[in-house]
Amino acid sequence: MAANIQAKEKIPVWRDERYLSAATQIISSIVVLGLLYWMAENFTEITQQRGISLSYKFLSEPAGFPISESTIPYDPTMSFGRAFLVGLVNTLNVSVIGIIFATVLGFIIGLARLSSNWLFNRLAVAYIEFHRNIPLLVLLFLWYFAVFNRLPSVKDSIVLPGPIYLNLRGLYLTWPRLTETGNIFLGLLIGGLVLAILAWNILIRIRERTGRETYYVPIAFGLLIIFPLIGWFAAGGNPIWLDVPVLEGFNYKNGMRLTPEFGAILVGLTTYTAAFIAEVIRGGIQAVQLGQTEAARAVGLRKTHVLRLIVIPQAMRIIIPPLISQYLNLTKNSSLALAIGYQDLFAIGKVTINQAGRAVPVFIMVMVTYLMLSLITSFILNIYNRRIQFVER
Repeated sequence: MAANIQAKEKIPVWRDERYLSAATQIISSIVVLGLLYWMAENFTEITQQRGISLSYKFLSEPAGFPISESTIPYDPTMSFGRAFLVGLVNTLNVSVIGIIFATVLGFIIGLARLSSNWLFNRLAVAYIEFHRNIPLLVLLFLWYFAVFNRLPSVKDSIVLPGPIYLNLRGLYLTWPRLTETGNIFLGLLIGGLVLAILAWNILIRIRERTGRETYYVPIAFGLLIIFPLIGWFAAGGNPIWLDVPVLEGFNYKNGMRLTPEFGAILVGLTTYTAAFIAEVIRGGIQAVQLGQTEAARAVGLRKTHVLRLIVIPQAMRIIIPPLISQYLNLTKNSSLALAIGYQDLFAIGKVTINQAGRAVPVFIMVMVTYLMLSLITSFILNIYNRRIQFVER
């Protein structure tokens, strides 16, 4: 033992793996940092020589261009920064709603792909192969020009229950809006939802730890009902009102309007991404060991219970990592909205370049924004991924 310790102490520094590893890391870091510094210096020198400004002071200047669709207040007299924020909100609207719809649709198609019913199986295969082998841009053109641009005129609108009106200019929805006292109701509604979720999780953990019945379902449901009721009466019994679309002249007014451009980009991204998510779901389910299913059926569980209680919880450990990639792809693919006229982050960035003449700062803003959206999405889903992974003991 002592001889081995002495032999290690006599190893020369230039042969010691610890020192060699540390030296390699230091040299690599110096080389990388030096390369980045050299690139930054050259970039700054070139921009100065060509008179390209890297300042972001233009963000406070009036934008001077309209935006056809905005969920936050905007007019052309507002700043470039405000216009950029509108583009970010539009991108978030498409991305978040698209992720939810694509997940649900992809899950259904993935299960249909595994179905023993021949018709469901073949339809799922046809859907997946069709969308996986067509470029997304072509699919967006098909939805926009062949579907949404072929809707009836305003006077011949399709009337749906609600009332909801669908025509060439978009989808007009009856939309609930808050009254002057509606914020009280909204606050208590959100508070009740948060408390119900907390009570559900805490009581389930207590039940798993102690084995006692905690009645987590009625307690959580009661919180979800009681708090909104309190908010309803506290707001005077009239916290919301319905904003109904009304035909005035040649178009509908009031209500909530979804433009054909928004509909085309949303449907295109949803149907396209759902095909890839369906394959991720199928692969994850098929990766679960067959013995798990056989054991569940042996104890008398029905197929739906086997899928919900045994197969899917185990498959999620395999599904989540590739599912994150599909969510990131959907968010980045939303930049193709420029091709059909939906003014998202990238489209407004391009207009800002034309108006302000600041290509480099705007492209840096766009790239950093997409990077932050991707990192936040990955961070949130990786937290869930770590929670559902097996813990080795």
